Amino acid sequence: MRVKGLRELAVFVSLASLFSVGQTFASQVNTIPVQMQYDMPPKGDDGAAVTVPPNTNPLTPEEIQRAEALLPLLEGKQEFWAMGEFVHLGEHSVPVLIKALSMPSPRIRYNAIETISMLNAPSAVPALVTTAKEVNEIPRVREHALRVAIRLDPAKTPEAIHVMSKDPNSAIRKAAAFHSRYVRDKAVVPTLIEMIPDEERYVAMSAVQSLWILTRHETEFHDWDISTKEDRQAWVAEWTDWWNTQKDSFELPEPRKSRQQRQG
Repeated sequence: MRVKGLRELAVFVSLASLFSVGQTFASQVNTIPVQMQYDMPPKGDDGAAVTVPPNTNPLTPEEIQRAEALLPLLEGKQEFWAMGEFVHLGEHSVPVLIKALSMPSPRIRYNAIETISMLNAPSAVPALVTTAKEVNEIPRVREHALRVAIRLDPAKTPEAIHVMSKDPNSAIRKAAAFHSRYVRDKAVVPTLIEMIPDEERYVAMSAVQSLWILTRHETEFHDWDISTKEDRQAWVAEWTDWWNTQKDSFELPEPRKSRQQRQG
């Protein structure tokens, strides 16, 4: 009798467990998702945003010392923070940044140029021109120095373009030929004409394209790929003859407007 009672108890427990599981499953099956109302977060007061404007006052001796301590940090994990600190110090920190252009690390030199660009500091252009002309500097830094100098004060860059156009490194010559199209100064035209017979196709074609963009002088199409050295010298003669008759009275045309500018 005792065994029978135990069996009945076991059956009862099993049935109770199954009933409980069934209820749980049924509750899950019969659950109906309901979309709750979503309240947008309150809008912040745009005027409450706090921004710290760049410093416009001359740096104190303590600030100059702090800026000089930032120079090594222009390379490494904190380089973006250091660049931001220079931007906060303002254009008066440019003399300190110019010191970075002669530091051993090319990364520091590159980031110093980038920081000068962020500061929009034309006062640094003479130092950038010197860097662009430096034959012992790496091409990446020289090109960046030229590009930023042209953006800040293009009138002071024709000399650097001329020096770079004679460089043994074709990448430097290419940079000079390409970026000169953004220098609206007649002084770059003779330099570009001299670059037409360059032994590197991409240098020569960049020079011709820059000439077309700056002067809009129409010439016959010349296929550089099938040309000879004599052909390219003849092209130089054509451009030189045209320039000699035009240079005294020639005015660079206004740059063409983009499609977006025309539509606007």
